[in-house]
Amino acid sequence: MPAAAMTAPPTPDQPIPMTPSLQRLAARGIVRRYRRGTQFITEGDHGDTLFIVLEGRLKAFSEDADGRELRYAEYGPGDYVGEMSLDGGPRAASVATLTPCRLAMVTRATLHAHLAAEPEFAFELLAKVIRRARAATVGMREIALNDVYGRLRQRIDGLAVPDGGTGRCVPEPPSHAVLAASSGCTRSMVSRVLKDLERGGWLTVEPAGAWRLPRELPAKW
Repeated sequence: MPAAAMTAPPTPDQPIPMTPSLQRLAARGIVRRYRRGTQFITEGDHGDTLFIVLEGRLKAFSEDADGRELRYAEYGPGDYVGEMSLDGGPRAASVATLTPCRLAMVTRATLHAHLAAEPEFAFELLAKVIRRARAATVGMREIALNDVYGRLRQRIDGLAVPDGGTGRCVPEPPSHAVLAASSGCTRSMVSRVLKDLERGGWLTVEPAGAWRLPRELPAKW
C-alpha cells in the first residue's frame, strides 16, 4: 500500500548504534528488502513480528479517512518497530518505508528464544518501550498546552542551527504539509503564519530555499 502524501517532521538521519544483543537478535531474523513507499505494518492489524532496521528509514503514522496523516516518528538503522503488538494486541500505528530499506523480521517465537538465551535483553526492550511512551506523553502535552503557533514555533526552533553570525538558519526547511501534520493544523494556517513572520522580519527565505532567522521568533502570533 503506498505511503500517504502528507507527512510530518523529519528527524536527524543518524544511525543508532546496535547493541551486541540486538545484533544477535537481528541475525536470528529473516532479512527482507522493501522499496520506498512500502507500507508493511497497518494500524489495527494483528501481528507477532518486530522489524529491526538494518538500512534505510521508516515512518510510523496514523491516517484518517481523508488521507490526512499524523506522523509519530521516523526510524533508521539500529531502531526497531512493531514491538507494541508482541502482546497479541492490534498494531498501534502504521509503518512505511521512506527510503529503500533492509529489515530483519523477528517473530515472537524467535524473540522468546533470544530472551531465553539472553534474558538481559528484556531490560533493553523495556527501556525502548519506556522511552517511546515518554516521547508520546511529551507530544500529547505539547498538543494540549500549546496553541498552533506555539507548536509551529517549537518545531522551527528545533530545526534551526546557528548561521555563523548572530542569527540562525534552517538549511532544509520542511514543507508546509510536513509542518501542518506535525502541528495539528492546516497547510493554509502554516502558510499564513510563515508569511506573517516574513512580513515582520523574523524569517527570510534565501534563494536556495533555506530559512534565515535573524532574531528570536515572537512568543505569540
